[in-house]
Amino acid sequence: MQLFQDKVALVTGGSTGIGRATALSFAAKGARVTVADLNSEEARKTVAHIEEGGGAAIFVETDVSDPAQAQAMVAETLKAFGRLDYACNNAGIEGVSAPAADMAEADWQRVIGVNLSGVFYSMKYEIPAMLEAGGAIVNMASILGQVGFANAAAYTAAKHGVLGLTKAAALEYAKAGVRVNAVCPAFIATPMLERAGITSNETVRGAIQAAHPVGRLGEPEEIAGVVTFLCSPEASFMHGEAVLVDGGYVAQ
Repeated sequence: MQLFQDKVALVTGGSTGIGRATALSFAAKGARVTVADLNSEEARKTVAHIEEGGGAAIFVETDVSDPAQAQAMVAETLKAFGRLDYACNNAGIEGVSAPAADMAEADWQRVIGVNLSGVFYSMKYEIPAMLEAGGAIVNMASILGQVGFANAAAYTAAKHGVLGLTKAAALEYAKAGVRVNAVCPAFIATPMLERAGITSNETVRGAIQAAHPVGRLGEPEEIAGVVTFLCSPEASFMHGEAVLVDGGYVAQ
């Protein structure tokens, strides 16, 4: 019997990168999966990959910064699969690179809206769906939830907020059987880094790789494995944790 046989997982930002790897990991372990994202083309490819492997998945177009869409995302999951056992709130955007005083208010609001409020809205509707049978939620934070990073004030603030939200919710729902934890990746080789010009610029990529004691970027599958572990029975005593998966970045 597979680890997540007869279970249902929801992954926001499931179109590419860490989200896609996480959705595929859940499916490979037997879960039926909801892939939620605004990028419908790539999200449908994630669903297709799962179905080609013999799994079951649906796509729900979702902007997590809109609470009504977050509610509909969970409702569509329950309609399709009848339950919700696990959620990985992974959807996020990088925002613009600028010193805090030079950042436009609209840029600040958009990053906070997706990266922090989007996690809150998702949890607001995921948790009630899990209360009867129990479940596990993993919020995607970052090393920038634990350290600062110049020219990324909104992203850094949002990820610090995700950790606070994770800890508060973990305390509130531990006795109800819903576990809430977070993962803090370092720099992972994803389309987000490509958009930010990190992986496409050899000089920048080299500098970022050198900032990790292991001397390389992480891979999405390395994060996905930790997410599915945190949802597994092996992590049943973990509540409110912020798990670093960072190649030693924060240990320096």
